[in-house]
Amino acid sequence: MKDFIIEWDINPEIIKVFDVFPIRYYSLLFVLGLIISYYLLKKVYKTQNIDSSELEKLVIYVFTGTILGARLGHCLFYDFSYYSNHVVEIFLPIRKNTNGNWFLSGFQGLASHGGAIGILISLFIFSLKNKIRFSCLVDRVSLVAPIAAAFIRLGNFMNSEIIGKPTNSDFGVIFLQVDKLPRHPTQIYEAFIYLISFFILQKFYKSSFNKKCGQTFGLLLILIFTSRFIIEFFKINQVSFEKNLFLNMGQSLSIPFILIGLYLIIFKKHRS
Repeated sequence: MKDFIIEWDINPEIIKVFDVFPIRYYSLLFVLGLIISYYLLKKVYKTQNIDSSELEKLVIYVFTGTILGARLGHCLFYDFSYYSNHVVEIFLPIRKNTNGNWFLSGFQGLASHGGAIGILISLFIFSLKNKIRFSCLVDRVSLVAPIAAAFIRLGNFMNSEIIGKPTNSDFGVIFLQVDKLPRHPTQIYEAFIYLISFFILQKFYKSSFNKKCGQTFGLLLILIFTSRFIIEFFKINQVSFEKNLFLNMGQSLSIPFILIGLYLIIFKKHRS
């Protein structure tokens, strides 16, 4: 390490089970983030004297919505030209090699914006089925969502993916699996901001400023997607067509979430 320049060359794969199925740091961090979020949300349910059996069912909905939404989001928003001709690979973790043979590849791409949409759809279905007020439900989930998001970004860091642009400062990371240029560790930037957002949301949820269900969710959208919009300026483009866009795909998809968040904060405050 020279000054604050770190050379990063971690193999994303920890081990291959039976020399076929890879166990990755990303997968472990993804699952760990969900487990920690579950236990934190369990405390919220206990504090509010809500039946924990509801939470156990909710986890299944959220997990399914996260995976399906993130997967479809990547395939539709970032790589539609490829997956429109390889529909099977959208839903199954397989891919063809240059010889035309199928191999187990894992899912090549998950999009956080798609994951957010998937979670909201799953929460809406869950609220209807269980006769729970949707705005109060999303508030509770919002309290722990930044923790899961932070762990996912740490997984991206272990994968040396979603990397930043080159930096001339004395602080940066050289992702040796990509090149030898010091870059902004944008995954770490995001993970750090998500952790800060977690603590802000805890304070807001318990404060007198939070008067109506939906306001905590609104603040979550503002914090997460405003930071995402800003950090995108330091990231390299994820796909080639973004170089012709005024705002990249991540920024364009963040704007509706920010506007919804502002609407919820202002509208709920007015209604209260």
